Amino acid sequence: MDSGMIGKIEKAKRYAEERDRIVFKQFNVIFTGNHSDHTVTYDEGHWHCTCDFFQSRGLCSHTMALETVLDQMVEMARVG
Repeated sequence: MDSGMIGKIEKAKRYAEERDRIVFKQFNVIFTGNHSDHTVTYDEGHWHCTCDFFQSRGLCSHTMALETVLDQMVEMARVG
């Protein structure tokens, strides 16, 4: 492995430890459901889902599940 790649790996580790450097602006996720697929998006601090329940309540099982998964990932990264 060349020295340039070693430097990038070390930098990536530092970035991963300095969480304040990372800001999620937006992302899309597809949930494969029993009846149909739903797209969940996060944009500038706001969740959206294509399912009917979200349309009427502004919250749904898909957005709640994704929040749980992301929280668990953050906690695992802190412990690890």
